[in-house]
Amino acid sequence: MLGLLLARAGVDVLVLEKHSDFLRDFRGDTIHPSTLELMYELGVLDEFLARPHQELKQLAGQFGNEFIPFADFSHLPTQCKFIAFMPQWHFLDFLADLGRTYPTFQLWMEAEVVDLIETDGRIVGAKVETKEGSTNVTSDLLIGADGRTSLVRERAGLKVQELGAPIDVMWFRISRLPDDPSQGLGRFAGGRIMVMLNRGDYWQCGYLIAKGTLDQVKQRGIEAFRQDMLTVAPFLRDRANEIRAWDEIRLLTVRVDRLLKWYRPGLLCIGDAAHAMSPVGGIGINVAVQDAVATANILGEPLKSKTLTENDLEKVQRRRLFPTRVTQAAQVFMQNRVLKPILGNTQQISVPFVLRLFQWFPFLRRIPARLVGIGVRPEHVRTADVFHGK
Repeated sequence: MLGLLLARAGVDVLVLEKHSDFLRDFRGDTIHPSTLELMYELGVLDEFLARPHQELKQLAGQFGNEFIPFADFSHLPTQCKFIAFMPQWHFLDFLADLGRTYPTFQLWMEAEVVDLIETDGRIVGAKVETKEGSTNVTSDLLIGADGRTSLVRERAGLKVQELGAPIDVMWFRISRLPDDPSQGLGRFAGGRIMVMLNRGDYWQCGYLIAKGTLDQVKQRGIEAFRQDMLTVAPFLRDRANEIRAWDEIRLLTVRVDRLLKWYRPGLLCIGDAAHAMSPVGGIGINVAVQDAVATANILGEPLKSKTLTENDLEKVQRRRLFPTRVTQAAQVFMQNRVLKPILGNTQQISVPFVLRLFQWFPFLRRIPARLVGIGVRPEHVRTADVFHGK
């Protein structure tokens, strides 16, 4: 996203992707109204929504047999009043295809950053392994957007503040039938929690476990895991045997952290590389996109005019630190005060009182809808398209 925005503003950009494609499952697939609004501002919303996706107009939880809605997106002041569930490879392919329409945009696939190049305390580029061999890439600015296990931030020696996470997530898929529930839900039953994302012909499922307990889950056996899954989603009973072995389940090790300082001379980290988000709320990708837009807005002109300073990099952190702190604080609260107690309770779960309020007073659903759908301090595209006059 940042590469696209800078390229359309006339900045020469090279995006390095270590894989040969974007086709990886079990990643964030929720495109929130804030990100859809950016697609509108770029003039490509209709084209974007032509890609395969499902639309979720409210968030709800299933507590035993009770269906409790708690966020209603229909009142948001955005073009799209829904969350789009879109496999992330479609989203990334779309951005890459759009980027390639600009002469200032390059994307190298199968190009893995393995180290940084530093001169007199300044990061001046990266050492890259490609299918043709090793090469050095020099740059006015290196952006670390390589996720929660960022090599860039590690090699740059940037210090990380750990905020903690009491959960991990087991990701797997199971087929979806036409008469299944149409919406993706968080399901709560008997000390078990599962999130189900509607992918059309299958469900992408996230089964929450207490952090570090995967080995204990496995020791109980795959059949016991199937029964746990059916406790939460009994309508899957005729398909439980689709989970045949543990290698069909991926573990997402949940981390919530952020860098104390996001930058060094010649380098800036954004997205999960700067602040790893919990999967709570499915907002990680959208916060990362907001980072990208803010970075382009602030750094576009200094990069283009070759006047970039460390102070410009500090402006990006200053702009994005407050929404990051607020969002992570909300996630940590949900993890520690809601999810952790549920996972430690084997009794049937009663509906939390605060959710009852959303049930009794529907207008209250606008509050979480705004926090989830738009977020704190939403960004807007301020850079011009110097090639198409937009």
